[in-house]
Amino acid sequence: MHTALPSSPPPVGTLLREWRQRRRLSQLDLANGADISTRHLSYVETGRAAPSRAMVPHLAEALDVPLRERNTLLTAAGFAPLYRERTLDDPALKAARDAVELVLRAHEPHPALAVDRHWNLLAHNRSMLLLLDGIAPHLLAPPVNVLRLSLHPEGAAPKIVNLNAWRTHLFARLRTQVLASGDPVLAALLDELQAYPGDDSPPGGEDGSAVAVPLQIRSSLGVLSLISTTTVFGTPVDITLSELALETFFPADAATAQLLRRLGDGQAAPTGG
Repeated sequence: MHTALPSSPPPVGTLLREWRQRRRLSQLDLANGADISTRHLSYVETGRAAPSRAMVPHLAEALDVPLRERNTLLTAAGFAPLYRERTLDDPALKAARDAVELVLRAHEPHPALAVDRHWNLLAHNRSMLLLLDGIAPHLLAPPVNVLRLSLHPEGAAPKIVNLNAWRTHLFARLRTQVLASGDPVLAALLDELQAYPGDDSPPGGEDGSAVAVPLQIRSSLGVLSLISTTTVFGTPVDITLSELALETFFPADAATAQLLRRLGDGQAAPTGG
């Protein structure tokens, strides 16, 4: 009986080359952007030269590598990781956590939520309950994945009026994230979501005056038409904070604005699954 040996991680040069190719940069492009010689970069990528501790984060910055993967590069080069990963309830992240909660509360009566890099729900405001009503309980068991919740047949999908257009929008957005990050968890999530039943033909009949793809969803208040924005922390040096995003929804039409105004005035109440 043979015991399989654990595979050794790729050398740092290989990882840097993969990130360069993922960013669709030539060696000359990266060398110019990082202000190093093309020859030295080639030596680093092929393993003929070892990058210094300062060179690894320097190249990672030029390649816009996420903080988590920058630690991987440092480890592969034989150095200690540079960036810490704290839980969101860590006292060191209190100011950031308070900022997230402030934004979520202040955004009411419009829905808003916070997610991690894999679209797992971290927090939400009360107005999000409008969108969670009628969701199967097993989809609301932690960790709650927002994209799975949105497109699962037992999730919000049956309530989404423009499901074809919304699926297409989410697939394109997730595909962009997979290409940019190379994250296998996101790639597996994309495969899972694409396997859900739905119309994959190109969406049609969209309003030519629209500036963004809205989420049109049935709720206890009526049909809501919402557009969303994404907010991230500008200069994070903690992995958890760098991977946190706020998704905030706004009315896409006057009717939705009026319905949510009723909610804010206390004339209606959010419900939840």
